[in-house]
Amino acid sequence: MAAPLVLKLGGELLEQPADLAHVASVAARLSESGPLVVVHGGGREIDAALRTAGIEKVQVDGLRVTDARTLEVVTAVLAGTLNTRLVAAVRRAGARAVGLSGVDASVVTVRRARPMRSTAGATVDLGLVGVPVSSGRPTLLADLLAKRYVPVVACLGVTASGQVLNVNADTLAAHLAAALRARRLVIAGGTAGVLDEREQTIASMRSRDASALIRSGTANRGMIAKLQACQAALRGGVADVLIVNGRTVTAGALRASGPAAGHTQVRP
Repeated sequence: MAAPLVLKLGGELLEQPADLAHVASVAARLSESGPLVVVHGGGREIDAALRTAGIEKVQVDGLRVTDARTLEVVTAVLAGTLNTRLVAAVRRAGARAVGLSGVDASVVTVRRARPMRSTAGATVDLGLVGVPVSSGRPTLLADLLAKRYVPVVACLGVTASGQVLNVNADTLAAHLAAALRARRLVIAGGTAGVLDEREQTIASMRSRDASALIRSGTANRGMIAKLQACQAALRGGVADVLIVNGRTVTAGALRASGPAAGHTQVRP
């Protein structure tokens, strides 16, 4: 089997029908030329559900602080509403999509995240948040890919003892890309790649450049998690990572060897 491509879709791309139809079409076209795994987050739809439940949203450097009540909402939105919506859209676009979360057949085994030092210098306990651990090639995903299905994975994981934990979608996508020996990781969101201090898209950058952007404060909030995920994927053997605007990207641009206009290619 050819090396797969891993496509991470930000939750903001799954809210509006036009955006959803577009990314589903891109996924379907990509699956025609080789194995594809889709990973998705929840973003603002989770935020809205938390507001409805009267639960405060807390994030640090783009990572969601998760207590027990927050985890209930995150699980319902990710593994229920959003995953089903995206799977249906990809199927309408012509691909054989199968909805999963990282909990299914231990697709993603995690440990609870240790307290982290934020870019602001504070030490933060993220709560019920998981960090993927190396556990070999995800057998269920490999089996589905071999049969030409498109796994659509919600960003949850499970510990060795069976505890479900929230997992950042960029982190999960990077882990799966490395575990599956993917040819490329694509991180699709609502912005035109990585922006410099002048708000211009950086067309190409190295992993070390990502560290410099984080240290300087040019990259902040959710972009920090994206850049750290890029670095993790590259360390895991993925050849390159594209950070793209999911609302305008085409399948052809994601197959090309370099970045397209408005996208950022990150290399080792």
